[in-house]
Amino acid sequence: MAQKKDKPAYQLFTAEGKSIKYGKMLKELQEAEVILFGEQHNDPIAHWLQLEVAKDLHEDNPQNFAIGAEMFEADVQLVLNEYLAGQVPENNFEQESRPWPNYATDYKPVVRLAREQKIPFIATNVPRRYAAMVSGGGLEVLNGVSAEAKRYIAPLPVTVDMELPGYKGMMAMFGNSMHGNTKSMNIVQAQALKDATMAHFILGQVQQGRQVLHLNGAYHSDNFEGIGWYLKQLRPKVKTRTITTVLQSELEDLSEENKNKADFILVVPESMTRTY
Repeated sequence: MAQKKDKPAYQLFTAEGKSIKYGKMLKELQEAEVILFGEQHNDPIAHWLQLEVAKDLHEDNPQNFAIGAEMFEADVQLVLNEYLAGQVPENNFEQESRPWPNYATDYKPVVRLAREQKIPFIATNVPRRYAAMVSGGGLEVLNGVSAEAKRYIAPLPVTVDMELPGYKGMMAMFGNSMHGNTKSMNIVQAQALKDATMAHFILGQVQQGRQVLHLNGAYHSDNFEGIGWYLKQLRPKVKTRTITTVLQSELEDLSEENKNKADFILVVPESMTRTY
């Protein structure tokens, strides 16, 4: 039996599978306009590293840095801003911003960092009621919503490239007959609406000269698709870097199926405790 002298909690790799140190990754992230940090929602290492990356990027660029997150929907921006400005009590903010069930353990530290350091924090996701409408009736149902509602949605019409492998995979998952399988088509369109809306609100910050660290489920940015694809459509020259989080039984090498999923791959042991 080989002696296991160390128990690393994570290992970082480049897209090609070369091991990389945190400091070297950070240097590359500092050059980017947008960093999409793809997490597994219940992974404690991903949440901790998001917090560390946020601290370090902010320290490097204190005047022009913002954080964005899938976990907050665009229509709660007001109460989020009020909380960050110290105007409303934390418990009111937590009741009224519809935080995810794992907010207290997984996202509160980074929201608190934003409040302490006065970092803009952007609620980038589409309100789930509109995603639900699209799941039920396709993107065209959004044509009927009010001008006020449209403030929380990517500019319409939203184009969906059904040839993107990620969306194709979703189609397959939800029953893959392209002919008349409207239900799975609508589910993919709802996913695309989220990706497009997150990209739209991220770019709003980039246009104000801010670097954005964006926290999202890995499936929204893996394989340079999802949010990243929409960013490129809207602003072809945008400098984006992506991180994804994967689980492996061994950390020494990056497994073949995890290569090229992102610019940087955060590998966490399969046995890592989950936050829920």
